[in-house]
Amino acid sequence: MSNAPLMPMATAVWLVENTILTFSQIAKFCNLHEVEIQGIADGEVAKGIKAYNPIISGQLSREEIELSSKDENRPLHIKNTDIEISNTEKTIKKYVPLSKRQDKPDSSLWLIRQHNMLKDSQIAKLVGVTKNSVTSIRNKSYWNYNNLNPKDPVALNLFTQKDLIEAIEKAERRIKREKKVKERAKQTREVSNNE
Repeated sequence: MSNAPLMPMATAVWLVENTILTFSQIAKFCNLHEVEIQGIADGEVAKGIKAYNPIISGQLSREEIELSSKDENRPLHIKNTDIEISNTEKTIKKYVPLSKRQDKPDSSLWLIRQHNMLKDSQIAKLVGVTKNSVTSIRNKSYWNYNNLNPKDPVALNLFTQKDLIEAIEKAERRIKREKKVKERAKQTREVSNNE
């Protein structure tokens, strides 16, 4: 990041109007020419530019301005205003054309048949339909069930193979957890029956 303030000309206008800093100090701080600062003071330059307060924006402190006001040779020092930008990827729902929307129930049926360990909510999230639709397809009570043709959703580009693998792995972990819970419950019942 450069050492110039965020809006140099507007900041210079504010410093000229609100401080007793020299033109040279303001020019060096704002990375402008000293003649431009004099033009701002005379009202010839930066007409119509609204003053920008560098104290409110956190680029300068009152103490910094006071110290430089007392010593003409002391330059203003900008506060470190590096903004940390996180690189979080947001998942953006992609647009599904009308021609492919009719493939969603078909894809749900394919997932139910090929990967029956997936929960209805997982299928709904993957394909982009409601959980109730998936449940009705699973129960064969879907309004158009007789006309459904199972179609691979990855081939239809409704989601990626990676998404499918992650969902299957999650379902497998859930099944293992449920199995362990059942085994523990069974063991505790056997122990209580033996006592």
